[in-house]
Amino acid sequence: MADHVLILTIDGDPHGVHLANLLARRGAEVTLFDPVEFPARARLDAAYDRSGQVRRRLRTERQTVELDALTAVLVRRPQQPEPHPEIEDPEARAYIQQQCEAFSSDLWEQLDCRTVPAPRSAVLRAQRKSRQLTLAGRIGFELPETLITTDPDDLLDFYNRHDGRIITKALDLPWLIRADGERTSRYTEPVSTRDVAYADAIRFAPVIVQEYVPKKVEIRATVVGDTVFAAEIHSQQSNHAKFDWRRYDLGTTRHEVHHLPAEVARRCVEIVERLGLSYGAIDLILTPDGRYVFLEINPSGQWVWVEKTVGLPITEALCDLLLHGQVRRETLAAVPN
Repeated sequence: MADHVLILTIDGDPHGVHLANLLARRGAEVTLFDPVEFPARARLDAAYDRSGQVRRRLRTERQTVELDALTAVLVRRPQQPEPHPEIEDPEARAYIQQQCEAFSSDLWEQLDCRTVPAPRSAVLRAQRKSRQLTLAGRIGFELPETLITTDPDDLLDFYNRHDGRIITKALDLPWLIRADGERTSRYTEPVSTRDVAYADAIRFAPVIVQEYVPKKVEIRATVVGDTVFAAEIHSQQSNHAKFDWRRYDLGTTRHEVHHLPAEVARRCVEIVERLGLSYGAIDLILTPDGRYVFLEINPSGQWVWVEKTVGLPITEALCDLLLHGQVRRETLAAVPN
Protein backbone atom coordinates (compact mmCIF):
# COMPACT_ATOMS: atom_id res chain seq x y z
CA MET A 1 0.00 0.00 0.00
CA ALA A 2 1.33 3.46 -0.92
CA ASP A 3 2.25 5.94 1.76
CA HIS A 4 -0.30 8.67 2.38
CA VAL A 5 0.97 11.85 4.05
CA LEU A 6 -1.25 14.63 5.42
CA ILE A 7 0.35 18.09 5.57
CA LEU A 8 -1.46 20.48 7.91
CA THR A 9 -0.59 24.01 6.82
CA ILE A 10 -1.94 27.29 5.51
CA ASP A 11 -3.31 27.42 1.98
CA GLY A 12 -0.58 28.06 -0.60
CA ASP A 13 2.30 27.47 1.81
CA PRO A 14 5.32 27.21 -0.55
CA HIS A 15 7.20 24.94 1.85
CA GLY A 16 4.27 22.56 2.13
CA VAL A 17 3.75 22.54 -1.65
CA HIS A 18 7.46 21.95 -2.31
CA LEU A 19 7.53 19.05 0.15
CA ALA A 20 4.32 17.60 -1.29
CA ASN A 21 5.82 17.61 -4.80
CA LEU A 22 8.92 15.71 -3.66
CA LEU A 23 6.83 13.21 -1.71
CA ALA A 24 4.66 12.64 -4.79
CA ARG A 25 7.78 11.99 -6.89
CA ARG A 26 8.62 9.21 -4.43
CA GLY A 27 5.23 7.63 -5.02
CA ALA A 28 3.42 8.89 -1.91
CA GLU A 29 -0.13 10.22 -1.91
CA VAL A 30 -0.19 13.67 -0.32
CA THR A 31 -3.05 15.76 1.07
CA LEU A 32 -2.57 19.42 1.96
CA PHE A 33 -5.17 20.72 4.40
CA ASP A 34 -5.62 23.76 6.60
CA PRO A 35 -8.01 23.26 9.56
CA VAL A 36 -9.29 26.81 8.96
CA GLU A 37 -11.53 25.19 6.31
CA PHE A 38 -13.40 23.25 9.00
CA PRO A 39 -16.39 23.34 9.32
CA ALA A 40 -17.41 25.78 6.57
CA ARG A 41 -15.57 24.14 3.63
CA ALA A 42 -14.61 20.72 4.99
CA ARG A 43 -16.04 18.01 7.21
CA LEU A 44 -14.34 16.00 9.91
CA ASP A 45 -16.02 13.07 11.61
CA ALA A 46 -15.24 10.18 13.93
CA ALA A 47 -17.64 7.24 14.10
CA TYR A 48 -17.39 4.59 16.84
CA ASP A 49 -19.09 1.19 16.77
CA ARG A 50 -20.17 -0.76 19.85
CA SER A 51 -16.86 -2.60 20.10
CA GLY A 52 -14.91 0.65 20.15
CA GLN A 53 -13.67 0.51 16.56
CA VAL A 54 -13.37 4.00 15.09
CA ARG A 55 -13.47 5.43 11.59
CA ARG A 56 -12.14 8.95 11.14
CA ARG A 57 -12.58 10.90 7.91
CA LEU A 58 -11.72 14.24 6.38
CA ARG A 59 -13.97 15.31 3.53
CA THR A 60 -13.25 18.38 1.41
CA GLU A 61 -14.60 19.60 -1.91
CA ARG A 62 -11.68 17.81 -3.57
CA GLN A 63 -11.40 14.44 -1.82
CA THR A 64 -12.26 12.11 1.04
CA VAL A 65 -9.36 11.04 3.26
CA GLU A 66 -9.59 7.98 5.50
CA LEU A 67 -7.52 9.39 8.34
CA ASP A 68 -6.82 6.02 9.98
CA ALA A 69 -5.07 4.93 6.76
CA LEU A 70 -2.54 7.76 6.89
CA THR A 71 1.10 6.77 7.26
CA ALA A 72 2.39 10.19 8.37
CA VAL A 73 1.26 13.69 9.32
CA LEU A 74 3.33 16.87 9.06
CA VAL A 75 2.20 19.60 11.46
CA ARG A 76 3.55 22.49 9.43
CA ARG A 77 1.63 25.76 10.03
CA PRO A 78 -2.05 24.94 10.52
CA GLN A 79 -4.55 27.61 11.48
CA GLN A 80 -7.42 27.13 13.90
CA PRO A 81 -10.87 26.18 12.59
CA GLU A 82 -13.03 29.13 11.59
CA PRO A 83 -16.82 29.26 12.08
CA HIS A 84 -19.11 29.43 9.08
CA PRO A 85 -19.55 33.03 7.82
CA GLU A 86 -23.31 32.73 8.37
CA ILE A 87 -22.61 32.78 12.12
CA GLU A 88 -22.29 36.50 12.86
CA ASP A 89 -22.83 36.77 16.63
CA PRO A 90 -19.36 37.16 18.25
CA GLU A 91 -20.20 35.00 21.27
CA ALA A 92 -21.63 32.26 19.09
CA ARG A 93 -18.59 32.39 16.81
CA ALA A 94 -16.23 32.12 19.77
CA TYR A 95 -18.13 29.14 21.16
CA ILE A 96 -18.26 27.35 17.81
CA GLN A 97 -14.58 27.94 17.18
CA GLN A 98 -13.75 26.48 20.59
CA GLN A 99 -15.85 23.38 19.88
CA CYS A 100 -14.30 22.88 16.45
CA GLU A 101 -10.77 23.38 17.76
CA ALA A 102 -11.36 20.93 20.64
CA PHE A 103 -12.54 18.22 18.24
CA SER A 104 -10.08 18.72 15.39
CA SER A 105 -6.93 19.15 17.49
CA ASP A 106 -7.79 16.04 19.51
CA LEU A 107 -8.49 14.10 16.32
CA TRP A 108 -5.07 14.91 14.79
CA GLU A 109 -3.33 13.76 17.98
CA GLN A 110 -5.19 10.44 18.09
CA LEU A 111 -4.03 9.30 14.65
CA ASP A 112 -1.85 6.21 14.90
CA CYS A 113 0.88 7.25 12.48
CA ARG A 114 4.20 9.08 12.39
CA THR A 115 3.77 12.79 13.26
CA VAL A 116 6.46 15.35 12.34
CA PRO A 117 7.74 17.33 14.15
CA ALA A 118 5.27 16.33 16.91
CA PRO A 119 1.57 16.52 17.81
CA ARG A 120 0.41 20.14 17.78
CA SER A 121 0.18 20.37 21.58
CA ALA A 122 3.88 19.48 21.81
CA VAL A 123 4.72 21.98 19.06
CA LEU A 124 2.91 24.76 20.93
CA ARG A 125 4.79 23.93 24.15
CA ALA A 126 8.11 23.82 22.31
CA GLN A 127 7.53 27.32 20.88
CA ARG A 128 7.65 28.92 24.34
CA LYS A 129 10.84 30.97 24.55
CA SER A 130 11.34 30.70 28.31
CA ARG A 131 11.12 26.89 28.09
CA GLN A 132 13.66 26.88 25.25
CA LEU A 133 16.15 29.06 27.15
CA THR A 134 15.87 26.99 30.31
CA LEU A 135 16.46 23.74 28.46
CA ALA A 136 19.25 25.15 26.27
CA GLY A 137 21.15 26.30 29.34
CA ARG A 138 20.74 22.92 31.03
CA ILE A 139 22.27 21.02 28.12
CA GLY A 140 25.28 23.29 27.87
CA PHE A 141 24.49 26.00 25.32
CA GLU A 142 25.83 29.46 26.05
CA LEU A 143 22.98 31.98 26.24
CA PRO A 144 22.83 35.77 25.97
CA GLU A 145 22.11 37.33 29.34
CA THR A 146 18.31 37.58 29.18
CA LEU A 147 15.49 39.27 31.04
CA ILE A 148 11.76 38.60 30.55
CA THR A 149 9.79 41.21 32.45
CA THR A 150 6.93 43.69 32.71
CA ASP A 151 8.86 45.84 35.21
CA PRO A 152 10.19 49.11 33.71
CA ASP A 153 12.77 49.48 36.51
CA ASP A 154 14.19 46.04 35.76
CA LEU A 155 14.45 46.98 32.09
CA LEU A 156 16.30 50.21 32.92
CA ASP A 157 18.70 48.40 35.25
CA PHE A 158 19.41 45.85 32.52
CA TYR A 159 19.94 48.66 29.98
CA ASN A 160 22.43 50.43 32.25
CA ARG A 161 24.28 47.24 33.19
CA HIS A 162 24.95 46.56 29.51
CA ASP A 163 25.75 50.20 28.62
CA GLY A 164 22.69 50.35 26.38
CA ARG A 165 23.82 47.47 24.15
CA ILE A 166 20.64 45.42 24.38
CA ILE A 167 17.90 44.17 22.08
CA THR A 168 14.24 43.27 22.52
CA LYS A 169 12.13 40.67 20.76
CA ALA A 170 8.67 39.16 20.96
CA LEU A 171 7.93 36.57 23.61
CA ASP A 172 5.61 34.59 21.34
CA LEU A 173 4.63 34.95 17.68
CA PRO A 174 6.68 37.69 15.95
CA TRP A 175 3.67 39.26 14.25
CA LEU A 176 0.21 40.58 14.98
CA ILE A 177 -2.91 41.15 12.91
CA ARG A 178 -4.04 44.78 12.94
CA ALA A 179 -7.67 45.88 13.00
CA ASP A 180 -7.50 46.47 9.23
CA GLY A 181 -6.49 42.82 8.69
CA GLU A 182 -2.88 43.57 7.76
CA ARG A 183 -0.05 41.60 9.41
CA THR A 184 2.67 43.56 11.23
CA SER A 185 5.96 41.81 11.98
CA ARG A 186 7.87 42.33 15.22
CA TYR A 187 11.57 41.84 14.51
CA THR A 188 14.50 41.81 16.91
CA GLU A 189 15.39 45.46 17.49
CA PRO A 190 18.13 47.35 19.38
CA VAL A 191 16.92 49.52 22.25
CA SER A 192 17.62 53.20 21.56
CA THR A 193 17.76 56.08 24.02
CA ARG A 194 14.41 57.18 22.60
CA ASP A 195 12.95 53.74 23.42
CA VAL A 196 14.14 54.07 27.02
CA ALA A 197 11.94 57.13 27.41
CA TYR A 198 8.92 54.85 26.84
CA ALA A 199 10.12 52.04 29.14
CA ASP A 200 7.01 52.39 31.30
CA ALA A 201 4.93 50.87 28.47
CA ILE A 202 6.32 47.38 29.07
CA ARG A 203 4.11 47.09 32.18
CA PHE A 204 1.29 46.14 29.78
CA ALA A 205 2.90 42.97 28.38
CA PRO A 206 6.07 40.93 28.93
CA VAL A 207 9.00 41.38 26.58
CA ILE A 208 12.28 39.53 26.06
CA VAL A 209 15.32 41.72 26.65
CA GLN A 210 18.81 40.40 25.87
CA GLU A 211 22.35 41.67 25.82
CA TYR A 212 23.54 42.35 22.29
CA VAL A 213 25.90 39.54 21.26
CA PRO A 214 28.56 40.51 18.66
CA LYS A 215 28.24 38.42 15.49
CA LYS A 216 30.81 37.04 13.12
CA VAL A 217 28.03 35.16 11.34
CA GLU A 218 24.64 33.79 12.30
CA ILE A 219 23.90 30.08 12.03
CA ARG A 220 20.64 28.41 11.02
CA ALA A 221 20.94 24.80 12.19
CA THR A 222 18.04 22.75 10.82
CA VAL A 223 17.59 19.47 12.66
CA VAL A 224 15.77 16.63 10.88
CA GLY A 225 15.63 13.52 13.06
CA ASP A 226 19.18 13.11 14.33
CA THR A 227 20.77 15.01 11.42
CA VAL A 228 21.85 18.66 11.51
CA PHE A 229 22.02 20.83 8.38
CA ALA A 230 23.85 24.07 9.24
CA ALA A 231 24.20 27.21 7.15
CA GLU A 232 26.00 30.42 8.00
CA ILE A 233 24.27 33.73 7.32
CA HIS A 234 26.62 36.67 6.84
CA SER A 235 24.05 39.09 8.20
CA GLN A 236 26.61 41.71 9.21
CA GLN A 237 27.23 42.48 5.54
CA SER A 238 23.79 44.12 5.37
CA ASN A 239 22.56 47.04 7.45
CA HIS A 240 19.04 45.82 6.70
CA ALA A 241 19.62 42.35 8.22
CA LYS A 242 22.23 43.26 10.84
CA PHE A 243 20.00 42.86 13.90
CA ASP A 244 17.55 40.31 12.46
CA TRP A 245 18.38 38.27 9.34
CA ARG A 246 14.65 37.50 8.92
CA ARG A 247 14.42 40.80 7.08
CA TYR A 248 15.88 38.72 4.23
CA ASP A 249 18.34 40.88 2.32
CA LEU A 250 19.38 37.89 0.20
CA GLY A 251 20.99 40.02 -2.50
CA THR A 252 23.57 41.35 -0.04
CA THR A 253 23.74 38.64 2.62
CA ARG A 254 26.04 35.75 1.72
CA HIS A 255 25.03 32.22 2.78
CA GLU A 256 27.37 29.22 3.01
CA VAL A 257 27.35 25.68 4.36
CA HIS A 258 28.65 25.64 7.95
CA HIS A 259 30.31 22.70 9.70
CA LEU A 260 29.33 22.80 13.35
CA PRO A 261 31.69 21.41 16.00
CA ALA A 262 30.51 17.93 17.02
CA GLU A 263 29.54 19.04 20.54
CA VAL A 264 27.41 21.94 19.26
CA ALA A 265 25.70 19.66 16.73
CA ARG A 266 25.01 17.14 19.52
CA ARG A 267 23.36 19.85 21.62
CA CYS A 268 21.20 20.87 18.63
CA VAL A 269 19.89 17.31 18.28
CA GLU A 270 19.43 16.99 22.04
CA ILE A 271 17.32 20.11 22.48
CA VAL A 272 15.06 19.04 19.60
CA GLU A 273 14.61 15.59 21.17
CA ARG A 274 14.05 16.93 24.69
CA LEU A 275 11.37 19.29 23.40
CA GLY A 276 9.59 16.22 22.04
CA LEU A 277 10.24 17.14 18.39
CA SER A 278 11.74 15.45 15.35
CA TYR A 279 12.35 18.72 13.47
CA GLY A 280 13.52 22.13 14.58
CA ALA A 281 15.15 25.22 13.09
CA ILE A 282 17.71 26.58 15.57
CA ASP A 283 19.23 30.05 15.47
CA LEU A 284 22.76 30.51 16.81
CA ILE A 285 25.35 33.28 16.78
CA LEU A 286 29.00 32.57 16.06
CA THR A 287 30.87 35.39 17.81
CA PRO A 288 34.10 36.95 16.48
CA ASP A 289 36.03 35.03 19.18
CA GLY A 290 34.54 31.68 18.13
CA ARG A 291 31.73 31.08 20.67
CA TYR A 292 28.38 29.56 19.67
CA VAL A 293 25.48 31.32 21.42
CA PHE A 294 21.95 29.90 21.41
CA LEU A 295 19.07 32.24 20.52
CA GLU A 296 15.94 30.15 19.91
CA ILE A 297 14.36 27.18 18.12
CA ASN A 298 11.36 27.22 15.80
CA PRO A 299 9.48 23.90 15.43
CA SER A 300 7.85 25.25 12.24
CA GLY A 301 10.84 27.15 10.89
CA GLN A 302 11.29 27.81 7.18
CA TRP A 303 13.95 25.80 5.34
CA VAL A 304 13.54 26.15 1.55
CA TRP A 305 15.53 29.40 1.38
CA VAL A 306 18.47 27.64 3.10
CA GLU A 307 18.18 24.74 0.69
CA LYS A 308 18.15 27.02 -2.34
CA THR A 309 21.02 29.26 -1.23
CA VAL A 310 23.52 26.62 -0.08
CA GLY A 311 22.26 23.33 -1.52
CA LEU A 312 21.46 21.47 1.69
CA PRO A 313 18.96 18.62 0.98
CA ILE A 314 16.57 19.48 3.82
CA THR A 315 13.35 18.71 1.94
CA GLU A 316 14.70 15.31 0.94
CA ALA A 317 15.58 14.67 4.58
CA LEU A 318 12.04 15.60 5.62
CA CYS A 319 10.68 13.19 3.00
CA ASP A 320 12.92 10.50 4.49
CA LEU A 321 11.64 11.26 7.97
CA LEU A 322 7.99 11.16 6.94
CA LEU A 323 8.31 8.00 4.86
CA HIS A 324 11.00 6.04 6.71
CA GLY A 325 11.39 7.58 10.16
CA GLN A 326 15.04 8.55 9.61
CA VAL A 327 17.30 10.36 7.16
CA ARG A 328 18.75 8.03 4.53
CA ARG A 329 22.45 7.73 3.67
CA GLU A 330 21.67 8.74 0.08
CA THR A 331 20.39 12.09 1.35
CA LEU A 332 23.43 12.66 3.56
CA ALA A 333 25.70 11.89 0.61
CA ALA A 334 24.18 14.90 -1.18
CA VAL A 335 25.32 17.38 1.52
CA PRO A 336 27.87 19.82 0.03
CA ASN A 337 31.40 19.57 1.45
